[in-house]
Amino acid sequence: MSSVPTPPEPLRLVVLVSGSGTNLQAILDAAAAPDAPFTVVAVGADRDGTGGVERAEAAGVGTFVCRISDVDTRADWDRALARTISGQDADLVVSAGFMRVLGPAVLAAHRVLNTHPALLPSFPGAHGVRDALAHGVKVTGCTCHWVDAGVDTGPIIDQRAVRVEPGDTVESLHERIKVVERTMVVDVLSELARDRSWR
Repeated sequence: MSSVPTPPEPLRLVVLVSGSGTNLQAILDAAAAPDAPFTVVAVGADRDGTGGVERAEAAGVGTFVCRISDVDTRADWDRALARTISGQDADLVVSAGFMRVLGPAVLAAHRVLNTHPALLPSFPGAHGVRDALAHGVKVTGCTCHWVDAGVDTGPIIDQRAVRVEPGDTVESLHERIKVVERTMVVDVLSELARDRSWR
């Protein structure tokens, strides 16, 4: 008589945010499902007063803030962030609108997933939506990728396309990209929780 395999423990996530936390909210909502394949163990920010931290607190998830202004150098901040993340016993770090470049201490200690509002390798950096619109592309979108030492240069995991509509502004285009981005990151995290060969 064959036994039913025991499902793996939910993937433990630390999510890093710098802003309002709409991607984080999608992750929190998905993690609240009874059979969710992942759980958010902590949410971290690089500054005080972020909507992302407020969303985490509302969901009963622990939070931390790691400010660059609290240390002497960027390297000190990187090491402090790496130590704080390590204290959360996470399987994976998700950069969800985190507007800081992660340094070698964090990247040596943790696998980090990032979402970016453009179809990489086109339009990397902090202004992917603006740059795509200025370039006149007809299709842009969003990318999930592993984080490496570069800026939006790590291996691509998934991409979703979004058409640029006549009359789009940076704001209107970004809002449509965010809708697709939220679905994509939940889908990617669910797949990574099922197939953990990446660890």
